[in-house]
Amino acid sequence: MKKFIISIICAVACAMPSFAQGLNDKADNIIGEYLTDRGGSKSKVRITKNADGSYDAKVFWVENPYEADGKTKRKDVKNPDKALRNVPVDQITLVRGLKHNAAEKNWGGAKIYDPTKGLKVNATAEFETPDKLKLRGTILGVGVTLYWTRIKE
Repeated sequence: MKKFIISIICAVACAMPSFAQGLNDKADNIIGEYLTDRGGSKSKVRITKNADGSYDAKVFWVENPYEADGKTKRKDVKNPDKALRNVPVDQITLVRGLKHNAAEKNWGGAKIYDPTKGLKVNATAEFETPDKLKLRGTILGVGVTLYWTRIKE
């Protein structure tokens, strides 16, 4: 019986990476809602498809959207685009124009915006597991990896 259970566990463990890889094969698998946690600051992000077939990721919930006064919503004050500095933190677009790359089995060709630093860097995304999206932001070969957990398709 132990050998049978071990065989089942091994089969499931081997299937998970291939299943996650299968998610990377289909462009629209990235669409959905994700929970992010960056340095203890939680937010929720929605990835949607654009008419041109690319994808955008936009914040729609932030754990603490208010300033210290508890009344005023925090704004995207570090945005390099001055016209966007009044956007509330729970409405920031983090990625615009992400494209599926079938050959590489990932999404890329866009910039990811880091509102904590006001920087836009090159972005790639791929599923590590069926519910864990791995995003990599790089600039001049140096980068940071983030993980977003799917909460809704």
